[in-house]
Amino acid sequence: IMQDTKKFFENLSGAGKSIGVLTSGGDAQGMNAAVRAVVRMGIYVGAKVYFIHEGYQGMVDGGDNIKEASWESVSSMLQVGGTVIGSARCKDFRTHEGRLRAALNLVQRGITNLCVIGGDGSLTGANLFREEWSGLLDELVQSGQISEEAAQTHSALHIVGMVGSIDNDFCGTDMTIGTDSALHRIIEVVDAIMTTAQSHQRTFVLEVMGRHCGYLALVSALACGADWVLIPEMPPKDGWEEQMCHKLSESRLRGSRLNIIIVAEGATDRHGNPISSNTVKDLVVRCLGFDTRVTILGHVQRGGTPSAFDRILASRMGVEAVLALLEASPGTPACVVSLCGNQAVRLPLMECVQMTQEVQKAMDEKRFEEAVKLRGRSFENNLNTYKLLSHRKIDAELPRSSFNVAVLNVGAPAAGMNAAVRSAVRVGITEGHTLFAVNDGFEGFSKGQIKEIKWGDVGGWTGQGGSLLGTKRTLPAKHIDKIAEQMRIHNINALLVIGGFEAYLGLLELQAARSKHAELCVPMVMVPATVSNNIPGSDLSIGADTALNAITDTCDRIKQSASGTKRRVFIIETMGGYCGYLATVGGLAAGADAAYIYEEPFDIRDLQSNVEHLTEKMKTSIQRGLVLRYDLALSHTALIHWIHNCSENYTTDFIYQLYSEEGKGVFDCRKNVLGHMQQGGAPSPFDRNFGTKIAAKAMQWISKKLKEFYRTGRVFANTEDSACLLGMRRRALVFQPVIQLKDETDFVHRIPKEQWWLRLRPLMKILAKYKTSYDVSDSGQLEHIVRLRAKDISAI
Repeated sequence: IMQDTKKFFENLSGAGKSIGVLTSGGDAQGMNAAVRAVVRMGIYVGAKVYFIHEGYQGMVDGGDNIKEASWESVSSMLQVGGTVIGSARCKDFRTHEGRLRAALNLVQRGITNLCVIGGDGSLTGANLFREEWSGLLDELVQSGQISEEAAQTHSALHIVGMVGSIDNDFCGTDMTIGTDSALHRIIEVVDAIMTTAQSHQRTFVLEVMGRHCGYLALVSALACGADWVLIPEMPPKDGWEEQMCHKLSESRLRGSRLNIIIVAEGATDRHGNPISSNTVKDLVVRCLGFDTRVTILGHVQRGGTPSAFDRILASRMGVEAVLALLEASPGTPACVVSLCGNQAVRLPLMECVQMTQEVQKAMDEKRFEEAVKLRGRSFENNLNTYKLLSHRKIDAELPRSSFNVAVLNVGAPAAGMNAAVRSAVRVGITEGHTLFAVNDGFEGFSKGQIKEIKWGDVGGWTGQGGSLLGTKRTLPAKHIDKIAEQMRIHNINALLVIGGFEAYLGLLELQAARSKHAELCVPMVMVPATVSNNIPGSDLSIGADTALNAITDTCDRIKQSASGTKRRVFIIETMGGYCGYLATVGGLAAGADAAYIYEEPFDIRDLQSNVEHLTEKMKTSIQRGLVLRYDLALSHTALIHWIHNCSENYTTDFIYQLYSEEGKGVFDCRKNVLGHMQQGGAPSPFDRNFGTKIAAKAMQWISKKLKEFYRTGRVFANTEDSACLLGMRRRALVFQPVIQLKDETDFVHRIPKEQWWLRLRPLMKILAKYKTSYDVSDSGQLEHIVRLRAKDISAI
């Protein structure tokens, strides 16, 4: 029975409403995914949706620039970078006369709902337009261009914004559309540079975009372990030149063959003098004589196909924007749809714009600490983590604790594990502990494969895929005596376990064995790392983002392979055990028609109706289908999750045969099993960054607990809250005792009993033209930016 508290969007009708969608300002990857989601969600709820080509210029010029969109007109847009409907800088819209013409063009087509995808300038323009709307209509009535009746019918203009900007320079959202993709481009370049620089012992100065915002520079520095970073929000202190050169020469002396310095294009010193990449290069050559090269990335960062993260973010935001427009009343302020942690929120547009302008003002007035705080918690955390990891203190300066902390990887390899180990080791050393690396998980632990790991040992680890420590799925219970003995021999006072479901089970087993083995009464924390994203207590795991990118890249290629052959359906199988995360979210990012997963039981009737749905679709102008089956369906694609887990009978082969047979005469069918490719590859920027930040936080928790549980010369921790899992829950990173997570776990299928991403399944279905029920009770409520900052200060 549906509870009254739930709000279903079937009650939100778009009948009789017209929505205009435009992209404005600088282009950003993922804008097309947002446009596609707005169009399809708009049509789904019964509204008319119009493309406004060439941004505000198209709105002012009217004519063919404003065209009604159809379902098919956004097909194949998802994987395209830039913006298909065009963007332009527009002087005309800045004039009253230009806005008057724009208002006339909208009223003539009955458009009173606008979805604007752009930067803060574009959104400010939209808000001014909204405020002037009734005055503009009065003028149009007076000049006889529209009737009194038309003015009354269209009396209110509703505006919802989505921020598309690679700079991530908009306050109120953790990520703007395009930022993650730009980081992908930067990290691809850094990875490529690393190989050539190591051949020659070189220093590279990399200039990245960000005239007023250092986000791209800061996060890419964090993700690649750069030696030095220069950003506008935090100019270096006077005398930075000597400091930087000292740090570079010190790292060379320790055997590093390359140095990387990242400069934001808007970097300045404390006195407002610009610091260019060439200035930095000349400085290094003059002071150190190192072979130094400059690479300016420029518009490469705006280019290329959007990352999986940007496709999902933009699709979620686009759907949310339509809901916000349907719920808007003349009294509600223009809002911007944004992401906070893992949750969609709505914020008053002008509050965000004002906060964004305050950052610039603080920078202009040299109030740099404040500028960093105003940027928000995500930016501040990135900066603090970078500071923590990049500056190796001289041994004499380090606090000396007598604590030994062991780090191990457990379960299957996941991209980003190494970034997490590096971060944990360096933070641990900075906090004064001695760090031990355990090879091959609990199995290696029992055999004594344990040795001290130092600062330099983890250099260059952020970009490495797999697990450099070695990992095994072995659980500790059968080796518990030997593990306890090794803990005693090496005097291990705390454990950090980075891994998947086995790591979680392992921690439960270690905790259960504490009564027999006093050696196990130490603080233990687990950081989730698995492509399957099936760990209770965490919305996201390290490695899942890289796997999603592997899936979307492959799906894009598979779709392309069919571009010359008409009417083809692909059945694609993803990994994930019993967890359908990769199939579902991969399906959303790849534009799949169906995703078959264990969590949502299906039978032959569902398969039959999906085949019929595809058959109908193939008769239109859309020529490809994609079906992901989990272990994932795609071009018409179905993503299938490892199907023998969904059901004994519905294997990938069975579904393939069914589609092949039923589709005869309309489409042909192909299948593809993605396999271990999803576990491999260099970690994505998100996984490097997430792994780095979450492991740093885990190590700080360990330090706190070691002090807390140190009594009479030894560490003794036997409480529930001394064995925790650190996970991302909606908006914050939280430590949860593993024992308390037992009730949330389906141990037979190795998944959490409740999984947040199941709420995204209806989105995938809606965007693939299925009728479905979509619970919007969890959709964004209007919040206020200042309250939001204070409340979530402890989050990522």
